[in-house]
Amino acid sequence: MLNYIIWNPDGTLIDFGFYQLRWYSVLFGLGFVLGYQFVKWRFKRDDVSTKLLDNLAVYLVVGTIIGARLGHCIFYDWDYYQNHLLEILLPFSFSPSFEFIGYRGLASHGGGVGVIVALLIFAWREKISKLWILDTIALVIPLAAVCIRLGNLMNSEIYGNPTNVSWAFIFKNIDNIPRHPAQLYEALSYLVIFGILFWLDKKQKFQKGFTLGLMLVLMFTARFFIEFVKADQSAFEANMALNMGQWLSIPYVILGLVFIWFGVKRRY
Repeated sequence: MLNYIIWNPDGTLIDFGFYQLRWYSVLFGLGFVLGYQFVKWRFKRDDVSTKLLDNLAVYLVVGTIIGARLGHCIFYDWDYYQNHLLEILLPFSFSPSFEFIGYRGLASHGGGVGVIVALLIFAWREKISKLWILDTIALVIPLAAVCIRLGNLMNSEIYGNPTNVSWAFIFKNIDNIPRHPAQLYEALSYLVIFGILFWLDKKQKFQKGFTLGLMLVLMFTARFFIEFVKADQSAFEANMALNMGQWLSIPYVILGLVFIWFGVKRRY
């Protein structure tokens, strides 16, 4: 019998009684902190005022949470949220009783839209190049995604299909079936993608829009194929040829190819 990895962590880091600080929240925040440092480096390299960073951080946090929350509620759990509209953007549950639950349910595809919209508004208000700021944030999105998927791992969520591979995880909070650690597959893929983007960006040989386009193509191509070993997140996906995550990844890959092909033809 294979010695599978038994996975049964406590998703709560600190329990204050009235509030639980969860690993997911800490890792989600860590993604922003690490990303902030690389964005700061790029601002300095390209002689853009770092005074804009605080405002940029606010735009990113708000855009990410709103976009990711709407993406999850609309595409994955609309049957519930159509009758609980206030719970979409409020971190509370009103049924069966009032409870603070945080934002349980965030979709990366929706978060991508939220980030793009937030950055376009930021660039317009601050009068800086839209493609430059999109490239800058595209550079660190894979790094943030690594942290988010590790948070999912700590929550034993977004796990994989049953398998007998030697590195399978048994998620005790779910069942006793060995499964693909899909969260780790994504985290490792995004870490490699971050390394590729950072290495290419340091060369400064590509036109504006290239980093954004390459990030979209690489990340959502990886997401598309990893979805084949992931368990469905919603029951309605069971009879779909491609699941919701795959269908939502295709437009991002196409958009990425457009940015690469039709990027502004001048160097930084």
